[in-house]
Amino acid sequence: MYDLSDPRYARQLVLRGFGPAAQERLANGRVLIVGAGGLGSPAASYLAAAGVGTISLVDTDVVDVTNLHRQLLYTTPDVGRRKVDVARERLQAINPQVVVHTHDTRLNAVNAAGLVAGHDVVIDATDNFPARYAINDACLAQGIPFVYGSVARFDGQVSVFAAPDGPCYRCLFPVMPAPGTVPTCAEEGVLGVVPGIIGLHQAAEAIKLLTAIGTPLVGQLLLVDLLAQDSQRIAVAKRHDCPTCGDVRISSRPAMSIQHCNPADVAALLTRDDAPIIIDVREPWEYDLVHLPVSTLIPLNTLASKASALDPSRTYALLCHHGMRSEMAANWLMQHGFSHLINIDGGIDAWSMDVDPSLPRY
Repeated sequence: MYDLSDPRYARQLVLRGFGPAAQERLANGRVLIVGAGGLGSPAASYLAAAGVGTISLVDTDVVDVTNLHRQLLYTTPDVGRRKVDVARERLQAINPQVVVHTHDTRLNAVNAAGLVAGHDVVIDATDNFPARYAINDACLAQGIPFVYGSVARFDGQVSVFAAPDGPCYRCLFPVMPAPGTVPTCAEEGVLGVVPGIIGLHQAAEAIKLLTAIGTPLVGQLLLVDLLAQDSQRIAVAKRHDCPTCGDVRISSRPAMSIQHCNPADVAALLTRDDAPIIIDVREPWEYDLVHLPVSTLIPLNTLASKASALDPSRTYALLCHHGMRSEMAANWLMQHGFSHLINIDGGIDAWSMDVDPSLPRY
């Protein structure tokens, strides 16, 4: 039985701006966490400790030794056990008052609606795009906000999608990347603390949504760079032409879309008289490591302030490390009147592999 007078909540009960009312909202809250790995592990731990009444976990993996540097719900003796079983034990040990439901399955477009139903907030702690798009569509259909998180190497991203009057994930990434074009953590690595930090940001956003305190990251994408110990926020607009949350009936603009090209195709375009202008949206330190001589550096977090110097009638090809930041930049430019846009899928990493092997990879 949930006991609001339990001393475990003492520091939150005396917290100005939180107190018993917010604690009771947590007690009545139901959170679905999709993925019990690098992001789901810290998010679930802190939500249980905070006193969220019901936590549902979706994961079908078993604990692997390679998980242990970042998934602190698990320890060496747990290797080989189902993550959801271990996670349930640990979360209930952290807080016996929390009800933990587990689903040993993979969320997909078929089962997403049933798994999402009945929850107040969904945390996207997945590591694959089909599940993320399925979460987005199911949450939109049922009016449930979801907290997005993503990590790679030393960087992470957090936002809240599908909230009332806010954008959805497809507003930012309308097109699902082709399989194999975005490396996984297994392929490019991740510093163990990065998913811990991003997972805690996700837990904080979930608490804000459940208790109606603060300002959730609706319409804002938080970018965290642990190497530079820097964070930036960029605006994410709700797109009127979004295929899942937009209202195409009010759109009077010509249909606009982003062309997705591989590096070899873009290299061929550069030989033409009407060659696109390549905009590199990576950070300056990345550009210094390796860049295309024909490219212009405009870091993603400066794009809004520098876009006025660009000509909307020209064609721009957006480039980053692997193709995700460049797609974000292309979507932002499209929302602001640029209609001739190319996203270079796979980024400069793919360019090095497929076009110019002399370019160093990092």
